[in-house]
Formats: sequence, structure tokens, C-alpha cells
Amino acid sequence: MGYLESLFSLKGKTAVVNGGTGELCGSMAEALAGAGAEVVLSGRNEKQANRRLAAIEAAGGSGYFVHCDVTDRAQLENMLEEIVQRSGKCDILVNGAGINSATPFLDISEEEFDRIFAINTKGVVLACQVFGKYFIDHGIEASIINVGSMSGVTPLSRVFTYSMSKAAVHNISKNLAREWAPHGIRVNSVVPGFFPAEQNRKVLTPERIDQIMGHTPMKRFGKSAELGGATLLLASDAGSFITGAEIVVDGGYAAMTI
Repeated sequence: MGYLESLFSLKGKTAVVNGGTGELCGSMAEALAGAGAEVVLSGRNEKQANRRLAAIEAAGGSGYFVHCDVTDRAQLENMLEEIVQRSGKCDILVNGAGINSATPFLDISEEEFDRIFAINTKGVVLACQVFGKYFIDHGIEASIINVGSMSGVTPLSRVFTYSMSKAAVHNISKNLAREWAPHGIRVNSVVPGFFPAEQNRKVLTPERIDQIMGHTPMKRFGKSAELGGATLLLASDAGSFITGAEIVVDGGYAAMTI
């Protein structure tokens, strides 16, 4: 085994990707599979999952789909049980299930607020509780990667509830990193900048795109595959002393002022 492979190899690992049926987390799952992990795509769209699994298998990787609503603790527990039965164990958890909305602040309904927080925040908390207990009980030095957002670091206009929900994800990630470090469990966040995906296409108007490009030094959107490097760093032994971190992948957006 060469130096780079010894650092980044995930052979023998099982990685669960909540939201793996989506564009960004699906691409993160491909990166994990490419490094040798067996990936479990968790979500509610089996058709999209099968398309992603076909790409993973065509590249020599392996994985399977488990239907799961991350807002339901019982479904998360059932998924974990199925994974242990099929794969023997679990080592890596990616929490990336999420939804967005562009509703003006004064028009946000309680129903919309609750729905966004249920998936974006409650789903992360429940998954961390279910899988975290499993990791601790079985002495597994796991890696948990929560998908944050630049809007959770620097509030963005038009996506109020989404921004609040992601700020909470960043907070719980740091809290758990501190809490679980003695167990050898690392908890970090990958923080994407602007990546076109199903959940944000409706807010990417021409005016909005101009504003984004004006604040992004690299003058382009991110490509979903460009999340792979940060994902592998945090999932593998290459990141063995990284916990409580926010790995920003944003084309320089966070560095831009005037």
C-alpha cells in the first residue's frame, strides 16, 4: 500500500450517507466508495439511489439503498440494525438530508419552519443519537460528517429558516466533537459554498447568480465532485486529529469582503 492510499483508504469501512439520494451527498458517497468504503445511501427516493449506485458500481465500488426518513427515530434505528446485519458494522456517518425555502421572513409559516428544522436539524440530532450510541457502545472510532452551509456561518438573504437550521448543525457538530473526543469519535462539518442542487435551484435567479459570482473569487459555482476531497479527508486516517472543524469548500466566498 502506497503512502497516499494508506492515508485515505477506506477499505473495510462502511459509510452511511443520509441524503445520499441527492446531488451533493450522492457525490460524496461516490468519493467514499472510490476510496474503498461500502456505502449505504439513505433517503426516500429509491430511483435516484439506484442511479447513483449504478455509477458507484460501474467505477468498481459497492453499496446499497435503505429507505429512511431521518426525522423518525424508529426508522433510523431500523436502518442501523439492517446495516449491521448486512455489512457487519458501520464506521462513517454523513448527515446531509436537507430542504430549503425562499419564503420572505414575515411570510414563513409555522408549518414550513417546522418542516425545514425537522429535516435539516432534528434529522442530524436523531441520527447522531442513534449512530453515536452504537459507536460508543461498540468502541468504534468513527467519523461523523455533518453537511453545513455557508448560510449557517454568514446569514444569507431569502433563506432565513434554512440559515437558522444550518447554524444549529454547525453548533451541534462542535458540541459533539468536544463530547465524544474521548471515545475516539470525530465530528466535523463540510461547509459547501454555492453548488447548484435540487433544493436551491428555485432561488438561483439571474440577479441572485450575479450577486453570488460577485462575491466568489473563483467566479463559478462548485461542482458536486469537488466535495469529495474534504469528505475523504474527514472520513479517513488522513484526518485522524481533525474534530470540531468546519471544512469550507466555497471557491473563496468566505474570504471575500469588498
